[in-house]
Amino acid sequence: MKLDARNYFTRLLFCLTALTISTSGIAADDWSGLHEKKKTKLGLYMTAQQAYDHTIANMDKTLFLDIRTPSELNYLGAATIMDAHVPFVLMDISGWDDKKHRYKRADNKNFVADVEARLKKKGLTKEDTVILMCRSGKRSASAVNKLADAGYTKVYSVVDGYEGDKSKDPETKGMRVVNGWKNSGLPWTYSLDRDLMYFPE
Repeated sequence: MKLDARNYFTRLLFCLTALTISTSGIAADDWSGLHEKKKTKLGLYMTAQQAYDHTIANMDKTLFLDIRTPSELNYLGAATIMDAHVPFVLMDISGWDDKKHRYKRADNKNFVADVEARLKKKGLTKEDTVILMCRSGKRSASAVNKLADAGYTKVYSVVDGYEGDKSKDPETKGMRVVNGWKNSGLPWTYSLDRDLMYFPE
């Protein structure tokens, strides 16, 4: 099919508009099919790619936090553009979770205060954009709700997280190879910046 100049520019404008919407953090996506455990009170979501694009374009007005446990960052690496690491939960090596076959986790009781400290350090307020990323989007949803209860209004959950969702394909079943920060080819590193890491006071 031949395109005349008018059709070409109409299609180009449509594509650019769609790209702007999808990368601005204003979800052009349909989140209605999102898993219940990934839904938040604020209803604000981004994919890993959208979180990267938004943060790069709005560095001074965005606080991008990795909320995984310290051990996850230590052994799996972290996004190079994160502003800080503020864990939502911490490992409790004094207990064992028989159902999940792992050490128990304990809530980080200082989570809200720790986020506020990082927000103030960057010169931002509770009305500015905060992006939270965990392993796969479930912890970040709970963390968004915690911040929403504390008066935050623009907190986004990265729905596919750092490692992504588990595959249902027979050959890779159970492996986190579907989506997420690392699987999207976004920048990450094993070399962590001490100033961005979490040290409980």
